[in-house]
Amino acid sequence: MNDVDLAATLARRAGRTAHEMLQAGVEGWRKSSAGDLVTAADHAAEELVAAALAEARPGDGVVGEEGAASEATTGRTWFVDPVDGTYNFVNGLTWWCSALALQESGEVVLGAVYHPHDDQVWVGGRDLPTARNGEAVARLADRSLADCSLTTYLHRSYFASADVAEPFGSVAAAAKVVRAGGSGSMDLAAVADGRLDLWCQHDAAEWDWMPGFALVEGAGGAVAHVEARGITWSLAGPPTAVREAADLLRSA
Repeated sequence: MNDVDLAATLARRAGRTAHEMLQAGVEGWRKSSAGDLVTAADHAAEELVAAALAEARPGDGVVGEEGAASEATTGRTWFVDPVDGTYNFVNGLTWWCSALALQESGEVVLGAVYHPHDDQVWVGGRDLPTARNGEAVARLADRSLADCSLTTYLHRSYFASADVAEPFGSVAAAAKVVRAGGSGSMDLAAVADGRLDLWCQHDAAEWDWMPGFALVEGAGGAVAHVEARGITWSLAGPPTAVREAADLLRSA
């Protein structure tokens, strides 16, 4: 099985495993904060993916949000987010997914995101046009920030720290509207297929941005990491909007 099919298959298997466990009943417990939850489904889905990768791609590394870890001997590493949007997952909201990304020689070459509620899987990368359930998504039209919906995850630090709030506020004030869905990979999949426009998130973990960045690049969009006041911001969307947002972050 090639990498593209493997990524899509494992994202589906992880998402379906989590969904079945949700239907049977799962509870969440706190990790770093009251809004940062984990469940047995997160762990089960991640273990499934890690075991499958060990069999299908021996020598490839694995980095999982919930602790799965193996060193690469091939120069290739898979990043796994078994349930992205666990707070939504636990509380009956459907904006959650399972996501994987493949990094090779330091570059993200492939991402896969599976949304169980709608049974949709996105796969794409810099050299792989993004597709949803096997059908290519439309290429992203370039547009300015003023013509973009802006999506983010509203962590409490947005309100508690001026070093976060002020740079983000400058970008949000320049956008058309702001949306916060609670799942980075779902938001980025929506950017890749044109339902949302620009993703802007600070200090995102690798498994939160890698799968979706690959999808956005595969749809013709731009991605960037920007340093502002000692904080790393990740941006993905139309090239002009990404450039304008980066300038605002740096100058705030």
